[in-house]
Amino acid sequence: MKQAEAVSQAAVVSAVRADLATWSLGSVVLLLLFCYFWIGLTPFAHSDGKGGLPPTGNLFNQIAIVVLFTIAIANLWRNPGRNALFSPHALLLLILFWFCLVSLFSFDPATAFRRIVYAFLVCGCANAALLLPRDSRDFARVLAIGTIVVLLLNYFAVLAIPSVGVHGTNEVEAALAGDWRGIFGHKNAAAAGMVYLVLLGLYLRKASYPRLGSLVAVLATVFLLFAGGKTATAMLPTVLLIGWLFEHCKPLRGLLTVGLVIAMNVILIGLSSSPSISSLLASLGIDATFTGRSAIWAFALARVSEAPIIGYGFELLWGSQFLHNVTTESWAYLAAHSHNSFLETLLNGGFPALILMIVWLLILPLRDAGKAFATHNDPALSRLFLRIWIFSIFLAGLENLFFVNNGPLWFTMLIAVFGLRLQAAASLQSRQA
Repeated sequence: MKQAEAVSQAAVVSAVRADLATWSLGSVVLLLLFCYFWIGLTPFAHSDGKGGLPPTGNLFNQIAIVVLFTIAIANLWRNPGRNALFSPHALLLLILFWFCLVSLFSFDPATAFRRIVYAFLVCGCANAALLLPRDSRDFARVLAIGTIVVLLLNYFAVLAIPSVGVHGTNEVEAALAGDWRGIFGHKNAAAAGMVYLVLLGLYLRKASYPRLGSLVAVLATVFLLFAGGKTATAMLPTVLLIGWLFEHCKPLRGLLTVGLVIAMNVILIGLSSSPSISSLLASLGIDATFTGRSAIWAFALARVSEAPIIGYGFELLWGSQFLHNVTTESWAYLAAHSHNSFLETLLNGGFPALILMIVWLLILPLRDAGKAFATHNDPALSRLFLRIWIFSIFLAGLENLFFVNNGPLWFTMLIAVFGLRLQAAASLQSRQA
């Protein structure tokens, strides 16, 4: 008996040591990256009641991303998986090169180049995040801690500092009064973030954290409902259904994802601008303007028609003096962005940029997802990346998501895109619990 107890104690000690050993510098850096993008340096910066996102163009923020990027890359210097950084290399290089090229002909090249460099750093951080942990169990542990911290901060903002965590009547969008936003700048961003957290919680349930994962999923769902994000709420069950069909109906994979995204954008942008269709939608009780988006889409399309090949430079158009000089009767020029990632890409770099982005963010992930499930390499992890990717490409039709480097949405989408590619190559390894 004593010998058995000694063996048992030795096994426990060995397990504890192995568990502690997984907290390498890479795990710490991964947690810091997660907190940086999901929480930020000033999580309560929108307490002024304006409801805007915290600014990213400050020196402290720029230093932080450079330091995190440098530490992450340095940590991977001897990692055999470092060759996967920025993969596919040629395509990403071509995308960034094109944005640099068109920005040369813009009205503010210096600002565009600074933002392109920042975008490069964010892409590197998202890709490195998947290579930093030693295995998928370590990856899940960091996600478990990060998601709980994010949820606690969001609920703290709502319950303890409602002037920060809840939209008020004194804001520009007074109709949003009472909607939860937590540490996010807007309830739409909060709703999208909560969908991501639900998906992360469902993954944690399968990755050695069944109770914690269920708690994360439930808390995020409750927050999602109180945020009042109708689109995100409706998308969540749709994403789960499409994800299930993707796994079980191979011939329909392209139609269920890329096909539906293309159809959705054509319908939303094309038909919403038609008076007859708008009347039909209104008769069915559907907001034909999609909360004012149709006017913004029409205005953005008019700008695209004026510069279809090179656009207006990387993230330069909205809020610029150039736009204020445009003669128009529409209020849409005051918008912060086009509320459609594909339209925004056209404005940033014209049709060549749109084609490159579609290949990178739609076509290649579709192929990689099919390969990932064929390898049977940690199906739960592949399923997480697939669900995040599906939700992201559908959300992109209603919100500006691509290269929005402040906040967690673009970072999380990049995690899914790079993750599917790594899973397809079986580069991420699982270990037995």
